[in-house]
Amino acid sequence: MTASQRREQLLEVGRVLFAEKGFEGTSVEEIAARAEVSKPVVYEHFGGKEGVYAVVVDREVQALTAALTGALAEGGHPKVLVERTALALLGYIEASEDGFRILVRDSPVAQATGTFSSLIGDVASQVEHILGEHFRANGLDPRSAPLYAQMLVGMVALTGQYWLDARSPRKTEVAAHLVNLAWNGLSGMEKRPTLTRPR
Repeated sequence: MTASQRREQLLEVGRVLFAEKGFEGTSVEEIAARAEVSKPVVYEHFGGKEGVYAVVVDREVQALTAALTGALAEGGHPKVLVERTALALLGYIEASEDGFRILVRDSPVAQATGTFSSLIGDVASQVEHILGEHFRANGLDPRSAPLYAQMLVGMVALTGQYWLDARSPRKTEVAAHLVNLAWNGLSGMEKRPTLTRPR
């Protein structure tokens, strides 16, 4: 095995272990044992499990970022953008279940800091601009777009976390339900929403 092939093998083994056990639950010994190498080989390539984890996480963030920003970059009607983004996230989960587990295990979307929540925040910033334009065009206050962007992206991300284990209904059906709630809720928004006051 070449050095490059060995490195990829260690990354794949680490990826599986981190998805199964998380960062804290995984040891260099386990990575080495599963790869059928000695511990010094892991240290030689990555300096320890932190190095393996950093590369695995970086690759997953790049893959998910590319999927989500690619869906948004195509432009189009806001409803179509919501559809594409929901399908992009669910498609990533379907193709990279271990990767998504790693991203959300130590940094769930509901947490304020961490890799996954930072990524979701970046996507929300992109959505914010799209919503701002849509709000302006429909006579709504564009200053509220950042708040709605967080709501929309958070809804999609949390649904993705749920679907990771549930896997039912089908991906396209989940995306359709997400869009149904997001779009039909957005299409009937009031200009100045207020809560119903109890009697």
